[in-house]
Amino acid sequence: MRAIVFDQFGGPDVLREADIDVPQPGPGQVRVRVKAAGLNALDGKIRAGMLEAVRPTTFPAVPGGELAGVVDALGEGVSDVQVGDEVLGWSDTGSYAQYALATAVAPKPSGLDWQHAVALPVAGETAERVLDLLGVAAGETVLMHGASGAVGTVAVQLATARGARVIATAGPSNQEYLTSLGATATVYGEGLVERVQALAPDGVDAVFDLAGKGALEDSITLRGGTDRIVTIADFGARQLGVTFSQGPQERSSARLAALARDAAAGKLVTTVTVYPLDQAATAQQVSDAGHVRGKLVLTVD
Repeated sequence: MRAIVFDQFGGPDVLREADIDVPQPGPGQVRVRVKAAGLNALDGKIRAGMLEAVRPTTFPAVPGGELAGVVDALGEGVSDVQVGDEVLGWSDTGSYAQYALATAVAPKPSGLDWQHAVALPVAGETAERVLDLLGVAAGETVLMHGASGAVGTVAVQLATARGARVIATAGPSNQEYLTSLGATATVYGEGLVERVQALAPDGVDAVFDLAGKGALEDSITLRGGTDRIVTIADFGARQLGVTFSQGPQERSSARLAALARDAAAGKLVTTVTVYPLDQAATAQQVSDAGHVRGKLVLTVD
């Protein structure tokens, strides 16, 4: 099968197309004919060797942690999924490929296309995990740093659905985008503390850092301490006494199915930028640069 692999750590240029063996499902797994693969910032960090201490890589490695496609083989003990089912979920073997294995999948509604379906597994799980860690509730104000990406797009909507007010930061080009999702938008950078204080004179109740670019010090200032601040992107968090949340803690097929139904019904908006599989290196270069709006997706023939 066609797949994107890398044999050494480095920049996006280490990615190459290769012909590798089709994986065989083990107990509890399904094999999926991939239609779309989700691309995450984590993929670039793994490719660069930044996470080798916690996630050792075996070469050649296939990137990609989420998929949408059609089930074409079942492992032993699988009874809740059938061959031919259209699904979305998390990949066990790397999803930048024509076929991938998965343990946790959810049904793809007929009204949801492949590209928007694959925008949900990682973003949905991460957003819900952090909002739960923060204990976000109705009537509270949440500050989200770098909220225009895939996780932020979902997190803004889930937080507002809980009845919270979201103040979200992004670059100038994404201000209207965040506003359209229901957030109060502002730019990041110098003067952020003053801008947020003007928007929330009574303070912010919680902070969700998706940017990982030096926003934690400002967050501590705004919160008056490290309580109820969580980052998924700043590896210096522990030195500051801030919680770093690394997941997934739980891959819930049931919860993913509910998010997919909401997306199909138009209750949850996803935004995607699509590249063909053979442009994976270009897509990862875009991801590495940051400032992505919504989700980067690879389509697989």
